Amino acid sequence: MKHRLSGVLPKVHLWADVGLLNASFLFAYLVRFDALSNMTDNRYFNLLLVSNLLWLLCTYLLKTYRFDRFSYSNNRQTLNVLKAAVIHGGMVLAYMYFTQQGEDYSRQQFAYSYTFFAISTVVARLFMLHLIQQYRQAGYNSKTYAVIGKGDLAGMIDGFYSSRKELGFKKCGVFEIRKHTNEQERLEQFLEESEPDYIYCCLSDMDDKLVKSVIHVAQRQKTQVRLVPDFRGFMSNYASIEYHDMYPVIQVNTKPFSNVEEATIKRVFDLAFSCTVMVLGAPLFLMLILLVRISSKGPVFFLQERSGRWGKIFKVIKFRTMYADSEKFGMQHSQGDHDPRITPIGRILRRTRLDELPQFYNVFVGDMSIVGPRPLYKYDVDMLMAEAA
Repeated sequence: MKHRLSGVLPKVHLWADVGLLNASFLFAYLVRFDALSNMTDNRYFNLLLVSNLLWLLCTYLLKTYRFDRFSYSNNRQTLNVLKAAVIHGGMVLAYMYFTQQGEDYSRQQFAYSYTFFAISTVVARLFMLHLIQQYRQAGYNSKTYAVIGKGDLAGMIDGFYSSRKELGFKKCGVFEIRKHTNEQERLEQFLEESEPDYIYCCLSDMDDKLVKSVIHVAQRQKTQVRLVPDFRGFMSNYASIEYHDMYPVIQVNTKPFSNVEEATIKRVFDLAFSCTVMVLGAPLFLMLILLVRISSKGPVFFLQERSGRWGKIFKVIKFRTMYADSEKFGMQHSQGDHDPRITPIGRILRRTRLDELPQFYNVFVGDMSIVGPRPLYKYDVDMLMAEAA
């Protein structure tokens, strides 16, 4: 009973999602056509069969139903199933396109199907997750762990599981290391008595010989070993482990957003936000282009070199707010609202910050970010770096 859910839960989610996919398809058909009588009429029935097969293929390739207790969380499960739903929808559309059957199906029914499916499968997933967490907090479906070593590192492990009771881990013992004794014999006796599912080895309290001994004994006892290094005090940044052939290498992310997941989330947000602004703001862009064009001679846009991420030079784009021949005034920096080089339209654009709207294109191509410092002139960056040094 203790380990039963580890193998059953992915299968439950798989067949629950398949059932919800079919139910959503049928419900959307009923909403669109007010009857299910035509479902036996080949086209939609065949599409439903193909949709089921593609869901099994899609989730297999994406490994949607491969998770453990630590990855079985609200955010990760929601993102995984929504990602699978989006890719599955694309696969179904591709099937209809390549079989030249796109015109045979209702777009409204297709949209309803995936809307119902996305909502129902996320709700079902969160409901199941809540039930599992409550079940584990009540003391069922638990796993046991033992700690080899003592001190702050061992206390950190205990504190983690004390604050995450929904994971269902219970401590079954502590093995304190003694010098000048037969540790392997004591360790084997300890594991036979406590029968833990996991052994946490505090590496700061162990030498290589003892670690090898733990792994050797754990193999015979069929117990999972987890090695816990102690990086406290000098590793404050998020770290990740990479494998160079067979050698594990710990990467400390000292650069902002050098973590792939963080950088991806930030880039997706920038793309979505900039695309939304440029699409919805297209009428405003066209109007401003026309106003700048008729207000004075010269180009519509003004390009200026700025220093971007890691010192990379790029050209920031703005609506032109000065006369094209403004260099004849001899002034290099803006003199504010009374600057004679600024056009009447440019004065309004500067006051309302509308002259900076084209910079969303810089965001779109990756030169800038929605959230972050303003890009400065390279001269200003060099001056700041010199002062900081």
